[in-house]
Amino acid sequence: MRLGLALGYWGRGPGTGHLELAREAERLGYHSVWTAEAWGSDAFTPLTWIAAHTSRIRLGTAIAQMAARTPTATAMHALTLDHLSGGRMMLGLGLSGPQVVEGWYGRPFPASPLTATREYVDVVRQVLRREGPVVLDGRFHPHPYAGEDGTGLGRPLKPITHPLRADLPVLLGAEGPKNVAQTARIADGWLPLYWSPLRPGAYDLPDLPAGFMVAPMARARVCDDVAEGLLPVKAMLGFYIGGMGHATRNFHADLMARMGYEAEARRVQELFARGRREEAVRAVPDAFADEISLTGPRGRIAERLELWRAGPVTDLLVTAPDPATLRVLAELNA
Repeated sequence: MRLGLALGYWGRGPGTGHLELAREAERLGYHSVWTAEAWGSDAFTPLTWIAAHTSRIRLGTAIAQMAARTPTATAMHALTLDHLSGGRMMLGLGLSGPQVVEGWYGRPFPASPLTATREYVDVVRQVLRREGPVVLDGRFHPHPYAGEDGTGLGRPLKPITHPLRADLPVLLGAEGPKNVAQTARIADGWLPLYWSPLRPGAYDLPDLPAGFMVAPMARARVCDDVAEGLLPVKAMLGFYIGGMGHATRNFHADLMARMGYEAEARRVQELFARGRREEAVRAVPDAFADEISLTGPRGRIAERLELWRAGPVTDLLVTAPDPATLRVLAELNA
């Protein structure tokens, strides 16, 4: 199992030590570093900055939101950064949910998410292969565009820039069983938002092709007090389960329910919707936060790391607040 560093997105600004953590991860032998986006900082610009200050570590988006860019624009970002970094780019994509797609990006959430995802990946692959002009008779991402509100002047285009790698890895963030199954068919890897090595059956995993990446994110912290160490995990879960989606359609809450915590997930949603955010965070069960993270003394983390290695996980993307935790994990995973 390889280690990656998941930096996420910014809150108040870039002064969070991300570059220093990325350089330390490279020094420690981490395989990859990953950035993200929600409705603030984008995923590609920070990754480009990190690429300019590192030389070996792989660079991934976990995730870049599909609604933020057309598939050709995303492919342009990926092939450009792949060139600039000497072939280190990995493209992680996610559809997000209706609240973000419609509330932030101002476009309709696709009526058929699986079809929209499949078409998006198809167009990205065509750009990266550069075998001919991009052509897709699609419902959501037709190329060229042929809608009634168009000019009719569009024509199929082939990328001017030659991509460095036609097989640049494409990974998908997927949560529902059908989405995960499709991911195994059309992508090079899967980016679970949260993963429990105790409940692999919750994901209904299909047979995975050889070389397929399973790369979940997990917050890690070496500390003496487990309960205190779990507080940032619970805060993250409270936000995702309560705030990253509508009460009637929240993929993160649905996943928590499938993992055996349905009543607790609905309670977190209810409290968050009523503006009682601190209570919502406290309502996240310690047991759930614990099984999807690596928290506590070194010996405890060593024991739990074995559980992660025993399953299908190929890459553990660690969200860690300090270089000391990164160093301990590198030593334990050596």
